[in-house]
Amino acid sequence: MKNAQSSPAVDVVLFGVLGDLSRRKLLPALYQLDLAGLLDESTRVVGVARQEHSNQDLVDFAKENLTQFVKEGLNEEVLSRFLARLVYQRLDFKQTDSYADLANTVAADKERIYYFSTPPAIYGDITEGLHKADLIQPKDRVVMEKPIGHCLASSKVINDMVSKHFEENQIYRIDHYLGKETVLNLLVLRFANSLFTNNWDRNHIDHIQITVAESVGIEGRWGFYDEAGQMRDMVQNHLLQILSLLAMEPPADLSADSIRDEKLKVIKALLPITRQNIKEKTVRGQYTEGFLAGKAVPGYLEEEGANKNSNTESFVAIKAEIDNWRWTGVPFYLRTGKRMPAKHSEIVVHFKEQPHNIFKDSYADLPANKLTIRLQPDEGVELEVMNKIPGIASQMNIHENKLDLSFSETYENERVVDAYERLMLEVINGNQSLFVRRDEVEAAWKWADSIIDAWQASNDKPKPYAAGSWGPVSSISLIARDDRQWVE
Repeated sequence: MKNAQSSPAVDVVLFGVLGDLSRRKLLPALYQLDLAGLLDESTRVVGVARQEHSNQDLVDFAKENLTQFVKEGLNEEVLSRFLARLVYQRLDFKQTDSYADLANTVAADKERIYYFSTPPAIYGDITEGLHKADLIQPKDRVVMEKPIGHCLASSKVINDMVSKHFEENQIYRIDHYLGKETVLNLLVLRFANSLFTNNWDRNHIDHIQITVAESVGIEGRWGFYDEAGQMRDMVQNHLLQILSLLAMEPPADLSADSIRDEKLKVIKALLPITRQNIKEKTVRGQYTEGFLAGKAVPGYLEEEGANKNSNTESFVAIKAEIDNWRWTGVPFYLRTGKRMPAKHSEIVVHFKEQPHNIFKDSYADLPANKLTIRLQPDEGVELEVMNKIPGIASQMNIHENKLDLSFSETYENERVVDAYERLMLEVINGNQSLFVRRDEVEAAWKWADSIIDAWQASNDKPKPYAAGSWGPVSSISLIARDDRQWVE
């Protein structure tokens, strides 16, 4: 990260400032940047929404939510400074004439960051309004939240509308998983350590599992979620981004396009999943009533506002395969779902077993080494290795040990930065490395669309699984057919 002196003075314009993302993530992220001295003294936060409010209303709203969502407690001096940066602007997003009011609020002599924390369907309306009010300068940036469309065709429409007035180097498509400490650490782990750099291919790795489990249900998002489902909401973006970082070739350098070029090659090399192989390669599920943390929870179809006939999936498991020289024959098992036993995200790299065991007397079957990269809740890296049990016995007794790098324990004096803090700072500093390029989005949609099309053509309903479980029984069969099992 650049130091505070090199961060430019900007106006951060938050469209949808009163929404859930703003109050939980964006405002706390900007406060933390202020606390760290990473905001220029003249940087402002312009909150934009449809409702009639005053600046003081926004200040009260921000203070209430910062108190709730900043876990470490608030520094009163910094809080006062941050709240003084806030300006409220009422705006009808779809009325282009109303953007003249915004032009009178933002500074003409500063770079502007337009953060679209709104439904993607109105990204085009906002862009047209900004253009008509002459509010787009060459150094301005726009941040687009996912999902960008619900298929390849709709994604192209949204991107075309925004790209009509913003150049690609001004567009920051955000995937907050790319701001997570352990996801960023993948680059270091893979390319700064010969132990992994030289053993990261089909000759040494048996398979890789990526799990992103959520314990929550719909949480009042029925309207959005039932249209999207877990495939569009999680797999097409988060899981494919993680997979591409795991599987990509070494980039020429750490520049944005070098990294994104290599990620794109991975997504393009994914073997298609079609109507012909959909049942062997995927499982989709929908949670039924069950128990979480000892409490009864409703099923998907019993959630408030539910469509009782919905066939939307809340769980997906996929056997993905990459058709290139490095990964041919190495399956990547992807799994993600709602109402699972815990909020739990991790990558598990299973190395191949030793071809010969000289320790048969004490350990009949040597287990393969296993690298676990924990994304949440306890970020860190863990390597399972074999080790001798201390003692004077003549027999060589060995057992499994874990080399554990827990970020919270190893760096106990260092606060683990929230993904949105890092990503917001990178936008302010004009660095696109942690953001998704248009061709990446479209390649991911092309692969995901084929799966969605095959599901729709099969007309099969999602497999039921009880809330509080790890998904449908058939997801166990998906990996068991290859004589493997999920890590739980």
